[in-house]
Amino acid sequence: MLVTISQQIERPKWLRAPAPVGENYRELKNLVTDLKLHTVCESAACPNVGECWNRRTATFMILGNVCTRRCGFCAVQKGPPLDVDYDEPRRVAEACSVLGLKYAVITSVNRDDRKDGGAELFARTIQAIRERVPGCKVEVLVPDFQGSHEAMDIVMNAHPDVLNHNTETVPRLYRQVRLGARYERSLDMLRYAKQLRPHVPTKSGVMLGLGETPEEVLQVMRDLQAHHVDILTLGQYLRPSTKHLPIIRYVPQEEFDEYKRAGLGMGFAHVEAGPLVRSSYHADGAEEAALAACRQ
Repeated sequence: MLVTISQQIERPKWLRAPAPVGENYRELKNLVTDLKLHTVCESAACPNVGECWNRRTATFMILGNVCTRRCGFCAVQKGPPLDVDYDEPRRVAEACSVLGLKYAVITSVNRDDRKDGGAELFARTIQAIRERVPGCKVEVLVPDFQGSHEAMDIVMNAHPDVLNHNTETVPRLYRQVRLGARYERSLDMLRYAKQLRPHVPTKSGVMLGLGETPEEVLQVMRDLQAHHVDILTLGQYLRPSTKHLPIIRYVPQEEFDEYKRAGLGMGFAHVEAGPLVRSSYHADGAEEAALAACRQ
């Protein structure tokens, strides 16, 4: 069981992210605003926004910034979805061009109101970036599309360089953490993506600190390996507000290091593990390692 809000624990002093400042940060923020784009960096209150934006990397969030699901961990706004903006792929591609990106990450809110879950806009965005910035690689972090293989077909036929879908937590906690999602469905979508494009690296991420046990985490890792996932990210859940799920514990770096060693031992091509690690953290380096493994 998850603890109540009254049992909150204090964030340790060693878990601090630098404040988002710097010329590159301001330039990217202005660009995103001018082009009327959304980034998961801001919408999901990512702790690495300062570091990543100063490295001129960002995760663009398409299909609006209002999610049709109400997951207990997520800072993204919930409610009735926005109209689909078919000019959005062009503007994302323009941002990639202006920034001179060599690696772009595209994600979205859940769009359960649409039959394809938004897959068409993922494909259009991949294509727009390919046309505008031919040398830019594209990673997509997709929702589960409610288990639709047809939706995954649309995305994979656009040839992303990496297909990412987060399992987020252990199966026992899905009802509290991932309302509307199913663990087995997420595993199936990852398996199906790899089946469609065996040489495209697949990726998944898990949050720690929500009440999972070490053995449950290791079992999720084994399940992901069994479904041919190449890249694994493990990070600390950070509570966006008092309206979100409480943190049960802060996982020390030493424990993340143990998971990383275990993951590499299981056969993952790349593992990023640490308190501030998020799905897109150091994504370009992970893709290179996974691609090399996929070619073997």
